[in-house]
Amino acid sequence: MSTKSLDHGSFDLDLAWELHPSVAVRPERFGALLYHFGTRRLSFLKTPALLDAVQRLNSSVSARAALADSGVSVAETPTYERALAGLAATDMIREQIHS
Repeated sequence: MSTKSLDHGSFDLDLAWELHPSVAVRPERFGALLYHFGTRRLSFLKTPALLDAVQRLNSSVSARAALADSGVSVAETPTYERALAGLAATDMIREQIHS
């Protein structure tokens, strides 16, 4: 389990993020279930737009771009930013690692 503490206000939408490789995504009508095999945590994505954004993270230049490409409006962005911050705090997503 991660020891880093990320408060929801410290999430940087302008960084490149990715779905953690140990996370499985199961799409559902309401959004999706995420299961982290390393931490054994389960998370719920409560909207299809959030699922779409999370799935776009790996190929996007930033989380902000992934949200925009998923149809999230500027007015909705703070709500989705908080959701992504929660996912980052539980290691469901992480900053992109370039090899």
